[in-house]
Amino acid sequence: MLQKLIMINIKSGREIELMRESCALAAKTLEYIAPFVKPDVSTLELNDLCHQFIVKNKAYPSPLNYHGFPKSICTSKNEIVCHGIPSKKDILKSGDIVNVDITTFLNGFHGDTSQMFLIGEVDPKIKKLVEVTYQCLLLGIKTVRPGSKLGEIGAAIEECAHKNNYSIVEDYCGHGIGREFHEEPQVLHYDTKSSGPTLRPGMVFTIEPMINLGQKYTQLLKDKWTVLTRDRSWSAQFEHTILVTETGFEVLTLRSGEII
Repeated sequence: MLQKLIMINIKSGREIELMRESCALAAKTLEYIAPFVKPDVSTLELNDLCHQFIVKNKAYPSPLNYHGFPKSICTSKNEIVCHGIPSKKDILKSGDIVNVDITTFLNGFHGDTSQMFLIGEVDPKIKKLVEVTYQCLLLGIKTVRPGSKLGEIGAAIEECAHKNNYSIVEDYCGHGIGREFHEEPQVLHYDTKSSGPTLRPGMVFTIEPMINLGQKYTQLLKDKWTVLTRDRSWSAQFEHTILVTETGFEVLTLRSGEII
């Protein structure tokens, strides 16, 4: 049986330095937008503010015009799993949760990160979903080290999600990143520990688990971008860009005060 050849780009020291700059800007953009993510604000307003901030910092918002995507960030609210398109009609209200997904292109490299925001008073069961999703991300990150298998990431995420009776979206996954927005390898958020390529220093990829309160199945809307849970249960996601180092990992998109 023929196996697919996976070409994974190992970054040089200079490339890693440039990636650190782009990833740091992506993290700073999330920090900048955080005070604006509140009731009565439209997701289009968030998009425009992020666009201005990124451009002011001499970078380009990677999603804009990527395969026709019409906006500069993704805003995925409540039952939207990922790739939500910002809109002036989409007004945040108390009780909502929203994922703001930022990717910057600076010095020829992309940096990708996302964060869930709780709007006003949120149902405790939804708060728990968000908290567990972040825990899933952290557990996945902490498996990263030279010599480990890529599948260890997904196995750790799967164990945490299922222990809390949540499902994991299987239709979308993390990815390699660098000069291209999406590179090899694909980073599954469910897997067995022994599967996938062996991690090597210089590999850079995103981990971005999408965890659902209900079933794992998704639906793509007619706009060809917006992904919802098929059963309309709520979904949460967090994302970081990760570098495999000589001794473990480095979170390139770490936000101020965030400890991993």
